[in-house]
Amino acid sequence: MNWFDLSGRTALVTGARSGLGRALACALAEAGADIVGLGSTPMPATAKQILATGRRFTEVVFDLARVSDLEEIVGETQADVGPLDILVNNAGVIRRAPVLDFQEEDWDAVMTVNLKAMFFLSQAVARRMVARGAEGRIINIASILSFQGGIRVPSYTASKHGVAGVTRLLANELAPHGITVNAIAPGYMETDNTEALRVDPARNRQILDRIPAGRWGRPEDLATAVLFLASPASSYVTGSVVAVDGGWLAR
Repeated sequence: MNWFDLSGRTALVTGARSGLGRALACALAEAGADIVGLGSTPMPATAKQILATGRRFTEVVFDLARVSDLEEIVGETQADVGPLDILVNNAGVIRRAPVLDFQEEDWDAVMTVNLKAMFFLSQAVARRMVARGAEGRIINIASILSFQGGIRVPSYTASKHGVAGVTRLLANELAPHGITVNAIAPGYMETDNTEALRVDPARNRQILDRIPAGRWGRPEDLATAVLFLASPASSYVTGSVVAVDGGWLAR
C-alpha cells in the first residue's frame, strides 16, 4: 500500500510562496494532490515546482488580514477548483521587540494572521466539508513556542499557544464529521522568519548548542509529518501537535 497516496485530492496551503509553505505544498503534490496556494503575493516559484510534479496548481492572491472575506474567498476557490479535501494553515508573521517596548499594532498584526485567520479559514473550509459529508484533513502549523515562552516575541508566542489550543478544540467538534485536525510544531527552521537569528553569531550558536540534532531544520524536514497527517490512513489521529524540532523540546 502507498500510505501517503493523495491522488484525487485537493489541498489548500496558505503562505505557500516560500519556505515551509512551499515545501509543504510540494510534498503534498508529490503524493498526488492538486494544490491551491494562498498568499498575499504571487508565487511563481511554487507554481513551477508544483507543475513539475504533474499536479495542478491554482494561485489565490489574498491578504489573510482580511478575515471578514475568508468565507467568500473559500467559496470562490471551491467554485473554481472543486471541493477542498485538505487545508494546511501555514501562513504566519512574527514581530520581535522586548516586552517593555512591544507595540499594540505588532500584537494585533500577528494575532490576526496567525490565529484569527487560521480559525476562520478552518471554519469556512470545514463548513463545506460537513455540507458534502466528506472526510477532511486540517493541519495547522504551530511552533515549539506553542510549548515555551521564548523571548522578544510576545504576540507570536501567544498566537502559537492559541494555535495548539484551537487545534484541539476543532478536533473535538469536527471528529464526528470525519474531519481530523492536527498541528505540526516546527523547531528552529531555515526560513525568512529566522534569518535575524541565524546571522547573529552569538544567538545562532546558542540555538545550535541546544538542538540535539546539531543543525537548523530545513523546510523539507516537515514533509513526512504533513503527509502522515494528510493521508487517508491517519483517520484515528486527531487533536495532536507533532513536534519536528531536532530534539529541542526533549533537551
